[in-house]
Amino acid sequence: MKKILLVCLLAGFSFGFIINPSFAILESGKKIESKTTIFDTINFDWWKQHNDPYLEGYIITALEKNYDIKTAKLKIEQAGLAVQAQKADSMPQVSIGASPILGKFPDSTKSQGSFAMPVIASWELDLFLKNYDKTKAQKSLLKGTIYQSEALNIAIVSQVAAAYYNIVKLDKIIEIQEKLTKDREDIYSLKKIANKEGLCSTNDLILAQKAYILSNNDLLDLKKTRQNALNALAVLIGDSANNTKEYERISFDSLSDDFTIPAEISSEVIINRPDYKAIEKQLEASGIDVRVAKKEFLPTINILGLMTFIASSGSSFNWSNAFSLLGGSANLPLFTGFKRVANLKLKKNKYEQVLNDYQKTNLIAIQEINDSLFNLKTDKQKLLNNKKAFEIQKKDYGYSQTKFKLGTISKLDLLQEKEALLYTQQLLINAKTDCFIDRISLYKTTGARL
Repeated sequence: MKKILLVCLLAGFSFGFIINPSFAILESGKKIESKTTIFDTINFDWWKQHNDPYLEGYIITALEKNYDIKTAKLKIEQAGLAVQAQKADSMPQVSIGASPILGKFPDSTKSQGSFAMPVIASWELDLFLKNYDKTKAQKSLLKGTIYQSEALNIAIVSQVAAAYYNIVKLDKIIEIQEKLTKDREDIYSLKKIANKEGLCSTNDLILAQKAYILSNNDLLDLKKTRQNALNALAVLIGDSANNTKEYERISFDSLSDDFTIPAEISSEVIINRPDYKAIEKQLEASGIDVRVAKKEFLPTINILGLMTFIASSGSSFNWSNAFSLLGGSANLPLFTGFKRVANLKLKKNKYEQVLNDYQKTNLIAIQEINDSLFNLKTDKQKLLNNKKAFEIQKKDYGYSQTKFKLGTISKLDLLQEKEALLYTQQLLINAKTDCFIDRISLYKTTGARL
């Protein structure tokens, strides 16, 4: 009786460590992600069709160094570890302890020392597949996290390309604005000469000076906007804004707008969008959570094993000093303050929320694709119209140059015609850039499947 009491005492106060004999190779984020490369998810071949090595370089750098993408990779790893942790909960748990003790028993004048090593094994039988469902839900969340990462990759690449093309556009707009400012300065100089000779009113002179000053301000605003765009690109590619002076890009005149526009987009594109797949997996996991919450009302069945080796003063560890025990239990909580009922309602509520998000994502996807496709078609027509207007204005300027050579118009008239030509060219540049941005938007909304 004393030995049994001593064993229970030692097991109750033992300090030990847990051994988890779970050696199964579980799904990890990296393992699933390795099925398709990050270049496949962003359809890098589509970007190669632009024949712009600078843009390709910025995209590759962003995929490697963008901090949001790095965080997304860590979230995949975290979700993979959550699957591993959940699967480990369904495996047997074994702990081993070490309990030295020194005590004095009644009717004895001497103290006795003992040392025990209790080994405890426990296992919850997954008879109702509750732990299996929990693991399945975690796997769905892992896949959803991977799809979220893919959607983020597409979004970051789209932002990089949009920032890049805006910078290329601003390079050209600034070049034209510098010409406009120089023309405004020349016009102001001619107005001053004409005013001294009484051929121009003071009011016209003031207006010319004002136009020159405002043109300078517009030039400063454009340069500020370009620098902000360069800084934004630096953040996207994980670089310091101090290095933006070294950023190379293609010439705007080298950009080709000879691209085809799809007449329509198949509805299958929507179900293949990474964000759509992500919310689909979240809905799947939420549905499993509801099923698990219902199974919480079922009993839990546990198997418990205990073995303890005891060595007292003058003895050693051997089989005769061992104490073992094997048993099981079935537990069914009768009253938990309606916690399980509230948990079931909570999971159902969450499922309804995710279902609403799922349906909303579907509607938004349809809207985004329709908007992007319509904008691209509309802006392409505007681009064609602006090309015609620019060609007409260029002819008018050519006629004005001929008239100036013949002496039928003044240099002031020629500069004003040139100014109109530069304004028309700016409209053309903006229209062309809008088409590139619309294509990027369509690329993003179709999940990089153009």
